[in-house]
Amino acid sequence: MKTPHRPLLFLDVDGPLLPFGAPTGSEFPSPPSDGAGQWNPLAARLDPSVGPLLSALACELVWATTWAHEANQSISPLLGLPALAVVVWPDEPDDRVDEWFGLHWKTRTLVEWAAGRPFIWIDDEISDRDREWVATNYGSRALLYRVDPRTGLRHSDFATLTEWLDTTISERPTCERYSASICSECL
Repeated sequence: MKTPHRPLLFLDVDGPLLPFGAPTGSEFPSPPSDGAGQWNPLAARLDPSVGPLLSALACELVWATTWAHEANQSISPLLGLPALAVVVWPDEPDDRVDEWFGLHWKTRTLVEWAAGRPFIWIDDEISDRDREWVATNYGSRALLYRVDPRTGLRHSDFATLTEWLDTTISERPTCERYSASICSECL
């Protein structure tokens, strides 16, 4: 459910959640023995302890991945997440604009999807050009958070994400509905 004030967190899968390096330390998920659900062999690189950390963030989680709706079927259950909203990518993006500005192909779509709401975008392909373009062309707060694709999203990353969300939430305007401090419906 979209609410007018709650920040968004756009989440990529390949790189941030499924690092390209080998898992380190503990063993990660294995295929379900009962054959229930959909299993993707890439999920062996997924760290299930990241799910509760994502759920605890004060934001609305949104899949921003080429996995599209498959992320809800294959990744969400392994992380303990509910089905999330999914960004639908344009059938025919205007690559000329992205190339002209040196942008990642997701950047303009995510800005449009956010529609003025503060957002975090977690991806392994974010560049300084994307950050500059968003800072210049987006009228709200945005954190473009690049993760190392070899290691993915780490527990230590959550301190930065939490701090940004806390600052963003504390700077929010009052509730438009009640002309008072933020109401529970806007959280």
